[in-house]
Amino acid sequence: MLLTIERVALLKRVSLFERTPDRVLAGLARTLEEETFTAGTTMTSEGAVEDWLLIIVDGLVSVTHWQSVTELGSGAVVGELAVLAGERRVVTVVATTDVLAFRLSKVDFDEALRTRPEIAEGVIAELVRRLRTRPS
Repeated sequence: MLLTIERVALLKRVSLFERTPDRVLAGLARTLEEETFTAGTTMTSEGAVEDWLLIIVDGLVSVTHWQSVTELGSGAVVGELAVLAGERRVVTVVATTDVLAFRLSKVDFDEALRTRPEIAEGVIAELVRRLRTRPS
């Protein structure tokens, strides 16, 4: 199990949280659950209703959305849009290699967004960045 300071350092590499002060991330880091997936494991499936998001700490995952497949690694977040919108998953995520991930529950994520404007600002900035860089 990683120490809080190690978790904070890893969270700083995540675009959603890169602008968030360490002292704020320390509180969020304490709510994370560490989870491991072996290569080939389906981590979440399209259409699933789940109340958590995953932050990839180590390893690679394959994200399938319709016919498109994207590979993501350390620092990537999976499931944040479904958690924010309260909707079903629109992607299937499979561990390409062994993966260590942090699981953040919707309850803890919502609480952080409500009580820590620094986190909400980071999430908004990341979503705007994605919209601007999205292909037409």
